[in-house]
Amino acid sequence: MHGIAASQPYVLAFFLGWAGLLKLFSRRTRAQAGQTALARLVGAARAVPALVAVGLVEVAVAAALVLPPYSAAEGAAAAVLAAGFLAYLGYAHVAAPTSSCGCLGAHSRPADRRGFGRAGLLLAAGLLSTTAGPHPPVAALVVVEVVILLALSAELDRYWLTPSRRFLVRMRGPLSVPPPGDVPLETSLRLLYLSPAYCSASSRLSSDIRETWDEDGTRFVVYGAGARTAVFAVPLTGDDPSAVRVALVEEPAPA
Repeated sequence: MHGIAASQPYVLAFFLGWAGLLKLFSRRTRAQAGQTALARLVGAARAVPALVAVGLVEVAVAAALVLPPYSAAEGAAAAVLAAGFLAYLGYAHVAAPTSSCGCLGAHSRPADRRGFGRAGLLLAAGLLSTTAGPHPPVAALVVVEVVILLALSAELDRYWLTPSRRFLVRMRGPLSVPPPGDVPLETSLRLLYLSPAYCSASSRLSSDIRETWDEDGTRFVVYGAGARTAVFAVPLTGDDPSAVRVALVEEPAPA
């Protein structure tokens, strides 16, 4: 138990340090600050200064967690910061449900269950780190927790999730071509995930599949894309990913 608690400051320092440095030095992250839920909370004009301020706090807490001597107060500071993340995500989910949180780099996906899970794990790590004593960390546990946090980060999907989907499709061999009326949805999705159209629009998608229908030899697959709707047209015959098309449709204004 002591080794588990002693591992948490390193997990927190890695993640908070990374998130803070991105906010401080990523031009793309700062450029998109006005499109995040933070802009709704503090105003568009204050979004970048607020983002930089959060980044400075994250870097400061990360440094305090790993620089000796360690005290329970540093773990408590990390726990308070994680609790603030959870509260901010709750606000973003209610007040700006189509906006990204801006927590870990620039992306267009709104706060979802993965984001809440990540913040919850950071809060648990912060609370546990307050009980850490002069004990060595468990390196394997640090690695596992960091991997889980990264897997819960939708901002990083384009680096590992989309390529892994493509790899699995390639490993399964060529796509079969049954009669149009009998094409399974999974077959269409394999072709979709390989397509340039999906790669170009995947960072904007904000939901799972909303609906599908077949018409004139084409399967239409619909996703949410923030304030828009992404409609992919996937041919029911053939196996050429470049034949897939996408259209981003504006949502109708409420009456």
